[in-house]
Amino acid sequence: MSKPSRLSRLAKLGGLTSKVTGSFIGNKVKDAFRNEEMRKKAREKLQIDNAKEIVAQVSKMKGAAMKLGQQMAIAADALDLPDEVAQTLGTLNKDAEPIPFAHIREDLESELGRPMAELFARFDEVPIGTASLGQAHGAALPDGTEVVVKVLHRGVEHSVDTDLLALKAVLLSSRAIRRPKAEVDRIFGEIRDRLMEELDYLQEAANIHVYQKLFEGEDWIRIPTLHQGYCTERVLTMDRLPGVHIDEFVQTGSPEARQRAAVGLAELYYRQAFEFRTLHSDPHPGNFLFEPDGRIGLIDYGCIKRFDEFWIGTYARCAEAIYRNDRDEALKQAVELGSWDGKGDKAGDVLWAYLDAIGCGFRQGVITLGADDEQFVEPVVKAGRQLVKYPNITLPQDIIMLHRALGGLYTLSRHLRAPVDYGQIVLGYSGRAIARAEGRL
Repeated sequence: MSKPSRLSRLAKLGGLTSKVTGSFIGNKVKDAFRNEEMRKKAREKLQIDNAKEIVAQVSKMKGAAMKLGQQMAIAADALDLPDEVAQTLGTLNKDAEPIPFAHIREDLESELGRPMAELFARFDEVPIGTASLGQAHGAALPDGTEVVVKVLHRGVEHSVDTDLLALKAVLLSSRAIRRPKAEVDRIFGEIRDRLMEELDYLQEAANIHVYQKLFEGEDWIRIPTLHQGYCTERVLTMDRLPGVHIDEFVQTGSPEARQRAAVGLAELYYRQAFEFRTLHSDPHPGNFLFEPDGRIGLIDYGCIKRFDEFWIGTYARCAEAIYRNDRDEALKQAVELGSWDGKGDKAGDVLWAYLDAIGCGFRQGVITLGADDEQFVEPVVKAGRQLVKYPNITLPQDIIMLHRALGGLYTLSRHLRAPVDYGQIVLGYSGRAIARAEGRL
């Protein structure tokens, strides 16, 4: 992307910052003539209106700005965004407008060095999907192998830092973010690190290769096969996996297949986190494909988070303490994780209330997420809202993507509505993480 284009993006987002700041100042002036109830309602409306303005501008810009908006919506709890603001930003998760096929052809031929007719026996002009960073097409190689070809949008990598700083300024100026600056900086730093990895398709190819090794010889999970001669920093080509979107699977899959898929999703998450310390951290439902027997296909490896074995061991100790309903041990491990400084009895009570609410869902034995009588999230959300009152309770950087993926597991599992004992699955892997951190494995 050219320098003028970057300046143009900065001007658009800078203008958005000015508009949002101006609306906040104007609202403060009007507050002098309102009672407290009217002020609260006006602030809430202003935040929603500003979020809509952000979405309207960012959705036109696509590229890094749209992806960052999506990431902020997913990190809403970490940023302590109001629910309505998070929901509004969440509308950015829809497919973007397709890139013209002429541009895709030009970029492919430039990257791969040959005419498309020589590269592919068939190339579908209509994309499988268009995201904020790239576009995917179905195709067939000369030997008939069905593949998916991802092409990175032109120049998207040049706008990341500009868009990140500008969107951060927009949210700060709107007073939507209410966490301490140091914590906000860590959260935005994590978002940037993962985004930069998503912009390098050779890094994604390396991630796929890692996952092929991790799950080698296992038939319950499918990892795509790469075609290295068709991969560059901007083009990624892999086998097209069988399976359907979860919405179709829940309509056609048998109860046994849905349960196998639900157990598989939980095993996949905790095995990645506790055993491999390497986690697929993009929970979009479109990144999971389901076969008729409940086998799972995992796609899109741009966002992979890796964890230090000692930190994940501490996280596992905390998880086991929560499962045992051991308040003192759980809070001790929370301090070790960097979630709390250990000061203040009231802060400790509030943090334990939150951890205990999470633990309830794992202590119940077999539960069916998504069932009419399921009450898992509401107590967690209610307890979580109290955490923001205590600046010494913070979110460690490593937890952001860990819990982002956990939220995706919960959402997918609710669709499946299958009975699973999540506590036993956690305990099946947490002990290994602890043993490895202590040098016993």
